[in-house]
Amino acid sequence: MRSKLFVPASRPELFAKALVGAADGLSFDLEDAVAESRKDEARALLQGFLRSPEALSGHRKTLIVRINAMDTPHFERDVADIVCPAVHWINLPKPETADDVRAAAQAVERAARAAGMAQAPRLLLNIETPRALRLAHEIAAAHPLAIGLQVGLGDLFEPYGLHRREPTAVAQVLMGVRLAAAEAGIAAYDGAFANIQDADGFRAEAELAARLGFTGKTCIHPSQVAVANEVFQPGAAELASALKVVSAAARADADGVGAYVVDGKMIDRPFVLRAQAIVAQARALGLAARND
Repeated sequence: MRSKLFVPASRPELFAKALVGAADGLSFDLEDAVAESRKDEARALLQGFLRSPEALSGHRKTLIVRINAMDTPHFERDVADIVCPAVHWINLPKPETADDVRAAAQAVERAARAAGMAQAPRLLLNIETPRALRLAHEIAAAHPLAIGLQVGLGDLFEPYGLHRREPTAVAQVLMGVRLAAAEAGIAAYDGAFANIQDADGFRAEAELAARLGFTGKTCIHPSQVAVANEVFQPGAAELASALKVVSAAARADADGVGAYVVDGKMIDRPFVLRAQAIVAQARALGLAARND
């Protein structure tokens, strides 16, 4: 999922429009994008849409709902009303411990059983507090429903006087979250970039996240989607190099060779795994043929 577009749950006029847009995933937001006075209304609007024929079929998007945090009065109702076959992932804000994740997963599993679903939605877990960052490796590994960690730099930085755009701090947090996700064997997703008019800033942050192995980036405006899709997919040169490595690896395996040189670079297992992942993503996106 290269791009994930936020859609406020209080804006039903955007729901169907977002389904035909270019984002790989849609994150319908019941949390920060919805005023406290409209939480119940927004939940009901989204609940109706998620049970509509439009949401249930005819698209290839990952549908995500960002619910309200566990320490709010809305959490239980959000889970009970929102979990349904159209929802692929639940985005959980501000879990701080592994116990938080397990409790949220149990609530989601209960709701899935009540809805007659064979598989509960997966959990995308936001790292948005200092404690969550410190315990990110435990949060990531807390439950099998966890599918990824997502960075929330605004929540993590601004309340504590840290500048959201400080490059050193951003890189340090991204690296820590990426390694925690890697240790648990799940993905890492970059968070939102609030300045819609700063296209260069969005691209620079997306490119940093891509270099650190993040899967994609949250978009808060449709204008950001094309950039995210471009940045988080293999470029032509990267794909060509990866295909060379994969082909060389197949020949080396047949010959019993463990390390070898491709285009002047020494190649062994870690580089092969990376090249295979690039080729697999390119094929999934239709950028490379299956027999390449």
